[in-house]
Amino acid sequence: MRAETQNTVDAIEKSLDLLRQRMDWETASYRLEEFNARVEDPTLWDDPDNAQKLMRERQALVDAMDRYKAMAQELSDNIELIELGEMEDDAEVVADAEKALARLKDRAAAAEIEALLNGEADANDTFLEINAGAGGTESCDWASMLARMYVRWAEKKGYKVELQSESSGDEAGIKSASYKISGHNAYGWLKSESGVHRLVRISPYDSAARRHTSFSSVWVYPVVDDNIEIEVNPADIRVDTYRSSGAGGQHVNTTDSAVRITHEPTGIVVTSSEKSQHQNRDIAMKALKSRLYQMELDRRTADINAAHEAKGDAGWGNQIRSYVLQPYQMVKDLRTSVETSDTQGVLNGDLDRFMAATLAQDVSGKSRAEASAED
Repeated sequence: MRAETQNTVDAIEKSLDLLRQRMDWETASYRLEEFNARVEDPTLWDDPDNAQKLMRERQALVDAMDRYKAMAQELSDNIELIELGEMEDDAEVVADAEKALARLKDRAAAAEIEALLNGEADANDTFLEINAGAGGTESCDWASMLARMYVRWAEKKGYKVELQSESSGDEAGIKSASYKISGHNAYGWLKSESGVHRLVRISPYDSAARRHTSFSSVWVYPVVDDNIEIEVNPADIRVDTYRSSGAGGQHVNTTDSAVRITHEPTGIVVTSSEKSQHQNRDIAMKALKSRLYQMELDRRTADINAAHEAKGDAGWGNQIRSYVLQPYQMVKDLRTSVETSDTQGVLNGDLDRFMAATLAQDVSGKSRAEASAED
C-alpha cells in the first residue's frame, strides 16, 4: 500500500475511533435495547412530547451506530481490494479502491465533526432568518438565493423545513424570510452560518450588464427544548396582528392572521403568518423564547458572542463568506479560508465543507481571529 493511501487509512481510522468514543460504543447496543423496551411500553404516548423526544434520541443512536458500522465495513472492504489488486497487479482495482477511500475519508471527517456537536443546544431544531441588506432589488434577489440554498441543504440532510414568515421584495426576491428547520443537530450545523453573506455578479436587473455587489444577513438560533425553561413576563411583550405582505401563493399567507410580537426590554421582534392566529401566536412565542435563549448562550459562550457582535449590518466589514460569480467563480469563507470554484454546487446546498471547517475551528478552541492570523 502506498504511503499516501496508508495516511488516508490512518485518518479514517482516527475518525472512526472518535466516533466510537463519542457514542460509547461498548454500551451502545445495551442502550438501544433499553430504548426499544421503552418504545414498546403501551403508556409511552400518554405523554406525546416525551414520546417524541424518546423516539428522536433512539433514532439518533440507531443512525450513529448504522453510520459507524457502514463506514467501518467500507474501510475494511477497500483495504482488502487494494491488497488483492496489488497481489494480482491490477492497477485499476487499486485506483478505484483508493478513490473510494478518499471519499470515505471526507465522510468520516464530517461524521467526526458532527460527533463533536455536543453544545447545550446543538442537537436542537433551529430557526433560520434571512434579511436582505441595502441595495434594493439586488439584495432581495440575493436573499431569495440564500433561502433556496439553505432549503436545498436542509433537504439533502433529510431535515424538515417550515416557512414561518416571508416578506416579498418590491420587484423580485424577498426582503426577509424565517424558517424552522427540524432534525437532529440542525442548530449545531447551521449555527456557523450566522453573519453577512456577500454576492458579486453581473446583475440580471442592470441593462448595462454591470457587476454588482449585494449583501444579505443570516441569523440562526435554536428552537428551545421543552426541558429548557424560559420565562417571559407578559408585561414585557407587545402583540400586534396585521395582514401579511407579499403576493400570496404557496409560501406567503396574506390573511389578517399574521402576528408580530415585540419584546420591549431587548427590542427582539418575531413574526409568524400561518392561517391560524392562535397558531401564529404560539409559533411567535416559541421563536421569542428561542431568541432569548440564544442571547443567554451568547453571554455564556465568548465565541458565539463574538460571532453575534460581528454580524452587524449587512454590508462591508461584517462578512463571513463571499460568493463571486463574476469575473471568476469562487466561494470563500473568510473565517477559515476554505474555498471552492464550484459556485453552483454551493448555491444548490453543498455547504458541509464550510460548516465542518468552522465547527472544527471552534472545537479546536481557537478564536476566529487567531485562526485567521495563522493563515
